[in-house]
Amino acid sequence: MEVILIQDVANLGYKNDIVKVKDGYGRNYLIPQKMAVIASEGAKKQLQENLKQQAHKLQKLHDDAQVLATKLSAVELKIQAKASENGKIFGSITNQQVADALEQAGISVDRKLITVEPQKELGAGKAVAKLYRDVKAEINFTVVAEEAE
Repeated sequence: MEVILIQDVANLGYKNDIVKVKDGYGRNYLIPQKMAVIASEGAKKQLQENLKQQAHKLQKLHDDAQVLATKLSAVELKIQAKASENGKIFGSITNQQVADALEQAGISVDRKLITVEPQKELGAGKAVAKLYRDVKAEINFTVVAEEAE
């Protein structure tokens, strides 16, 4: 069964993509949840017309994401975390901590777009922000020990 996605669906596709799914998944989940519609000939023609009209807006979104990606690649963050004397972090660095550090640096990124590589020690770390369909930015950060009060 072919469906047209109405919104982004994780591990399946993006809004306005035409994807093949199993009949049960499409009829019992995607369509009732208003995540997709059946890809009939009329729906495909309407989708093409809509994409033609939205091309300028989509290009602007892509360009804005590229600009943000270059900003994120250039920024160097310091994230404070509680740590033991030998440099082990209690817990780990989360995407929320990275988003908060970016906010303090003056860059606003939704935490749901950020994935953090596991970081259990003090020192350098990496996170990836998926800003748009094919635009990803690598965020470098340094984890430092929290000062005791």
